[in-house]
Amino acid sequence: MVLIYIIIAIIIGLGAFVFLSPTFEKNSPKISLENEIFWNLTSPLKVNFTDDNEISSYVITYFDDNNEIKLDTKTLSSSKGSIDLNIIAPKIDLNAKTNNAMLKIEVSDTSKWNFFMGNKASKEIKIKVDKKSPIANVLSNSYLIKQGGSAAVVVEVKDENLKDFYISFNNEERFELFPFYKDNFYIAIIAWPIEIEEFQRVNLVAIDKARNKTVTKVPLYIKELKAKPDNIKISDKFINKVSKNVLMKSGYDIPTSQAEIFVKQNKDVRKRNIDTIKSETRNNMFKEKVSKFDIKEFKQLPSSMTFAGYGERRHYTYNGKKIHEAWHLGMDWASVKKAKIFTTNPGKVIFNDYLGIYGETIIIDHKFGLATLYAHTSRSVVEVNEEVKAGQYIANTGSSGAVFGDHLHFGVLIQGIEVNPSEWLSKYWVRENITKTIDNAKKVINSK
Repeated sequence: MVLIYIIIAIIIGLGAFVFLSPTFEKNSPKISLENEIFWNLTSPLKVNFTDDNEISSYVITYFDDNNEIKLDTKTLSSSKGSIDLNIIAPKIDLNAKTNNAMLKIEVSDTSKWNFFMGNKASKEIKIKVDKKSPIANVLSNSYLIKQGGSAAVVVEVKDENLKDFYISFNNEERFELFPFYKDNFYIAIIAWPIEIEEFQRVNLVAIDKARNKTVTKVPLYIKELKAKPDNIKISDKFINKVSKNVLMKSGYDIPTSQAEIFVKQNKDVRKRNIDTIKSETRNNMFKEKVSKFDIKEFKQLPSSMTFAGYGERRHYTYNGKKIHEAWHLGMDWASVKKAKIFTTNPGKVIFNDYLGIYGETIIIDHKFGLATLYAHTSRSVVEVNEEVKAGQYIANTGSSGAVFGDHLHFGVLIQGIEVNPSEWLSKYWVRENITKTIDNAKKVINSK
């Protein structure tokens, strides 16, 4: 009887070992590709295999009406449970009409389950063959763009399998295109970010689901910015009264050194604030079809003087030693204390909150990826999502944030990037660089 119990215990133990041990795991490998994909049969196809244990082997076979080609087969010694592959397209006659094809992928793992044969996964993937690149034409654009400035671009983009399209600046900055006027036409106002000194190229990029890609140059003349240096002495009074307050209200720890306190406020908090401006603006800008541009040149704060301009390169010193530098990215206007702030153009309030060095800040979206920013306010009379009219009272100037006194920091944003407001304060500039570009594009579209 004891022997029977021992045998039963051994059987139960073996069963538990088989069912619970990672060596006998029962899950099949996973193949990342969807059941139906697009492929241009030229660029490699990315695929990932994963398994709870390790991948032991795989076979990839291509089928179409005329071909059956084994693309890749391999037995592995070690995979660590994940493999990334580039499936190379088969060498077939690309001129032959092949609208539909199929990939069959078979993957095995190293598990001892299934009588030591391991777990297997097999997947048949339908391929829609697309060898045609998207149509991507530039119809009209501004003649010139300055460092820190803006320009308009109107384009035609068309493809039945279109996946993504945008304007790129130096392959570093991406600008969304908005539906414009008629189907397959789009518009963007773009920026030359002030921190990018070297202008390389602005491109219209269009990519379809099969990864066919069209890149079209946007022809722009350029003008570099002549930065105005501005030396600012930082006092203990400013650090104790302003910098510490900004850090505390922004949730940062206070360093022990006076210089470190200012640098943390002016570097770390500034970067986070700029990132917030960009993300909030891009996430909430109007993206539906627009047909006309009726934005007027923006107006300066009434009865105010300009105390700082866009593109000043500020050099901060403490006790005679330079401790940091930064761009000033807007216009500083000062009038009487707590002066009323009015809008120039209609729009939608997309941000109204405390924003570190900018203090209490309002951002209004005006469509086309264009927004305006009102910083250091003392009082706001509008709310997020509120539609405001031209000439509407929205706030009062103040000294919130990292400032020396009561004023308005006025910023113009292109998809969240602060650009030179001087351009947008000029009736002539708006007409010549934005309005005319759009009107010319409409003439081209209407002639098609």
